Amino acid sequence: MGSTPGTSGRPTAGGVGRRDLIKRAAALGIISVPTMSFLSACASGGGGDNDKAKTSKKTKSNPFGVAKDNDLDVFIFKGGYGDAYAKAWEASFEKKYGGSVAHSGEQDVTGKLQPRFNKGNPPDVVDDSGSKKMKLDTLHKEGHLTDLTQLLDAPSIDDPSKKIRDIMMPGTIEQGTFGGKFHALFYVYATWGLWYSNKLFKKHGWEVPKTWDQMLDIMKDAKSKGIGGLAHQGKYPYYMNIVIMDLIAKTGGMDAVKAIDNLEKKAFVGNPAAERAIEAVYEIVEKGLLMPGTNSLEHTEAQTKWNEYKAVFIPSGSWLENEQAKQTPDDFEMTFLPLPLLPDSKMKLHALRTGADEPFIVPSKAKNVPGGLEFLRRMLSKEGATAFAKEASSLSVIGPEFVDKSVQLRPGIKTALAAVDACPVDERFNFRYSEWYGELDVAIQNATGELMAKRITPKKWLERCQAAVDKEAEKNPDTKRK
Repeated sequence: MGSTPGTSGRPTAGGVGRRDLIKRAAALGIISVPTMSFLSACASGGGGDNDKAKTSKKTKSNPFGVAKDNDLDVFIFKGGYGDAYAKAWEASFEKKYGGSVAHSGEQDVTGKLQPRFNKGNPPDVVDDSGSKKMKLDTLHKEGHLTDLTQLLDAPSIDDPSKKIRDIMMPGTIEQGTFGGKFHALFYVYATWGLWYSNKLFKKHGWEVPKTWDQMLDIMKDAKSKGIGGLAHQGKYPYYMNIVIMDLIAKTGGMDAVKAIDNLEKKAFVGNPAAERAIEAVYEIVEKGLLMPGTNSLEHTEAQTKWNEYKAVFIPSGSWLENEQAKQTPDDFEMTFLPLPLLPDSKMKLHALRTGADEPFIVPSKAKNVPGGLEFLRRMLSKEGATAFAKEASSLSVIGPEFVDKSVQLRPGIKTALAAVDACPVDERFNFRYSEWYGELDVAIQNATGELMAKRITPKKWLERCQAAVDKEAEKNPDTKRK
């Protein structure tokens, strides 16, 4: 995810009570439980003020008053970026402040952390991502998130004359703002789109497509050669929504993006860009251009078959290469492709979805909130950004200038960064709805899963998505994205 970047979580072993099962199902959109609060359905306990970490005097070099020798509890979503980068951060934090850092690298964020939030003893830092992430909008509404505005106003470690907010890439603060408060640090600068093997392209004499029809022609030629046109991570429709939502954006421009984020009456039904985009995507299904069996595959299964040259294209974010490092042949030549265009699109070919991803939070009931805030501040330093680039082959939201020049990124991510460089800043876009409205995101994913399995039509997909937008709008009537 993104996002989340898309690594599945597996349920933990052991007994699970009926209430926990209901909550997990509701969080995943399998069932609807409108009367149940995501977290507060269980009585809180523990986490009292007596358990809080000791603090020290606040200074410019220690803006949150972190005391020496306090322990810190860090929970990392171990997905496409792994968790080696976090271990490097933790070792640096221990060296600076003493104490010990408890590290957890897991995929089932909700399964592991919901009980801890309910009991009032959450970790101090949480990387809340993946298919089993907790819904940030719900955490915000129930008061479980620390206001990170103080982080934005803290001095940068590398240049104390600058505030943290001054070194972040545009859009980072907006992405993590809920109800007017900055609650989540989306740390990774990600890019989303299609990926292909340049080796496969050269073998079959295909040229990089610029239009949707050119892309379909490649898929048709591939099918005649026994190769799937498009693989997608069927069990996690988030990935296919990269194609669908980006095609809506590139066809209709920022007006189409904002219509969805602002929960408008014609976000989907009555939106010509959405109608054209979903019909175009469905053509891949109708003409049998999907890789056989892809609808039933987990993300890594689909991606591995793609690495085995069983499909031409696959949608994903810029974590893909790192996630598939062990499965990718040395001569695969993984290459990023901005989504090709439908005729008369309002955006240009080079326009692409890119921006802040992978949210980190400091729970309001954490034992060591000052330590959690300082941990995030240190992530936003040259040392932190370099460790992330080295271990995850990706960039943070403070940009490449904060990465030591000795770090060599993998070749595939370089093609994605080249696409970003080729896209003017004012032609880059990103959606907010998936984080701002967790239930809406699940509803759109579920509709896409049905569409790709040919169980609903494009018209029905539009209706289901619009109904989900209208439902969310009733709960959030004042939502406005500038």
